[in-house]
This record gives sequence, C-alpha cells and structure tokens, in this order.
Amino acid sequence: MNMFTISTKNEHVHPYVRKLSANCSILSIPIAPASGRVRQLKGRQEPKMIEKCIADWHDYIIHKKPGGLEDLIADDCVFLSPVVFTPQHGKDITLAYLRAAGGTLGGQAKDDDGKPADNAGKFKYTKEVLAGHHAVLEFETEMNGKYVNGVDIITCNDEGKITEFRVMIRPLQAVQAVHAAMGAMLEKMKQAG
Repeated sequence: MNMFTISTKNEHVHPYVRKLSANCSILSIPIAPASGRVRQLKGRQEPKMIEKCIADWHDYIIHKKPGGLEDLIADDCVFLSPVVFTPQHGKDITLAYLRAAGGTLGGQAKDDDGKPADNAGKFKYTKEVLAGHHAVLEFETEMNGKYVNGVDIITCNDEGKITEFRVMIRPLQAVQAVHAAMGAMLEKMKQAG
C-alpha cells in the first residue's frame, strides 16, 4: 500500500491532522492506489479512458467532424445545466443541450442574416484536470459584452463515452446571459427540427 507522508510541524497542516499525530513530527496516511487501469503496451502506458475521451472532445470542438459528438455521448448520459434545475437524462437531450451551448457559448451560431455571432472565436479552454474517469475543463468566453467563466465537469465510462456532463458558470450576469441565449437557441432548434 502507498503511504502519503506529511510533516505536522508545518503551520499549514489542518488542526485535526495535528491532533491525530499527537507528538509525532511526521504522520503517514495510507492511500488507495489510482483507480484507473493502465495496461502496458511494448513498454508504454496506454492512455486512460478520460484522456482519450477529452482528446476526442477537443477534436470534436476544433474540427466539428460529422457524427463526432454522437460518438462521444453514452446512451444513458446525464446533462446538468447551470440554468435548468433538474438533470436531463439521455443521449438525445444531452446532444441538444451541447449543440445549443456550442451555438451560444461557443459562438458558432449565425444570426438571421447569416453573420457570425458576436462571440465567434472567443471560447477557449484555459485549464484541464484529469483523474480516473473524470475531467474538469475551465473555459472563458464572452457573451453580449459580458465575461463568462465556467467549467465543464465530464465523467466517462470504461469505453470512453461521456456518461455525465455538468456545466457550471459564473458570474451571475453570465448565468443570466447564458440562460436567455440557451433558451432562444433551444427554441430555434426545436422549430427547425
């Protein structure tokens, strides 16, 4: 078993940890091994499923290959929106929300005259954290002149398909702008399809 060791003389150690260690200067805590399975391939490690999933997600975002989004989403995927109270269950509804988000947050939509959206090209991922079957991708964009900062929290299964997609956004003005734009985009998609 692996051990995680911390010095309890450090002033930044939580008081509870100091209490556990009593008069010891070092405290060792057993930690579980990493949850992701890694297979050896001719001396190299095969990428974990979340790494492949996120690479495929970025490939879809950049290249918009036909069927790319459908291939990424599991049939039982759950989408959690920053502007809808209840989780949305199923591949079809998840696809609809992700496409609407691409058209609003991603600036991929065109207005009635066919001109690109004001925020076209402004969406970008700024940070990424991958662990096990989970990823957190921080993003920034602009909508109606307002700064939008948020995270996509993605969970995948052993096949590398997204099983949960959660979006969180800040500040409040951004949430309000996204709410209005997503509602209009979903209505437009509903009428078109």
